[in-house]
Amino acid sequence: MSPEARTGFVLHAVKTILEVLVFVGTAKVYPTKLMKKHLKFFLLLLLSPTALANDCVILLHGLARVSNSMSELERKLGQSGYDVVNINYPSIRYEIDVLAADAVGRGISRCLTQSPERIHFVTHSLGGILVRYYLQKNELELLGRVVMLGPPNKGSEMVDGLSPLPGFGLLGPTSRVLGTEEESVINELGPVEFELGVIAGSTSINPIGFLFIEGPHDSIVSVESTKVEGMDAHIVLPVTHTFMMRNNEVIDHTIHFLETGQFIP
Repeated sequence: MSPEARTGFVLHAVKTILEVLVFVGTAKVYPTKLMKKHLKFFLLLLLSPTALANDCVILLHGLARVSNSMSELERKLGQSGYDVVNINYPSIRYEIDVLAADAVGRGISRCLTQSPERIHFVTHSLGGILVRYYLQKNELELLGRVVMLGPPNKGSEMVDGLSPLPGFGLLGPTSRVLGTEEESVINELGPVEFELGVIAGSTSINPIGFLFIEGPHDSIVSVESTKVEGMDAHIVLPVTHTFMMRNNEVIDHTIHFLETGQFIP
């Protein structure tokens, strides 16, 4: 992180804390739960030994999405003091091995130009699978923590149901290996061996989701399918697969995990 970015982070955190305290003092009211949450969050960032560290975060979007879908995460991670690399990659064009080497590899290369102390990942959906695939085949000495949003770690039941239908192939070759069958690429990856927090969604806006998915799900991936052996933390929030990466609660939990290795209690 540059000195300018580090200064900006401190000023933003202090400004937020002062605004809440001034409001409480002038209005003569008790701080609300939301105010207390923001105070605790920014104080934690300021006091954390890693808060001002030169850490870089790589953002990886999901299938058939673009880097702009992660823009809110990018903005708030930057405000929290991180150097952020938001990678755009052609998710529907190539096989998973090519995508992993390209997207993750480019992210690491761009982070390394900042001379970081640690490199973290925040991913949505397919992006998490690319990180697992890459890290199974490559070592990253500077690897920090990873947060996955709605990852199909055990495959997606929606893929099982829709893949036989005409037109499904338009989602590219990678989409066909995201099913739940045992021989799928996903289920051959094995346990994770890095510090991982997973956020699953439990709100569905998919009118046919119940036909293919058992139990709570986010319209695309079941809560159960987001889990993977070796993960350090797992939380379920009332969000959908499509919009979870823009949700403020999701973002707060994400930053908290990157800082502490656990989600907000």
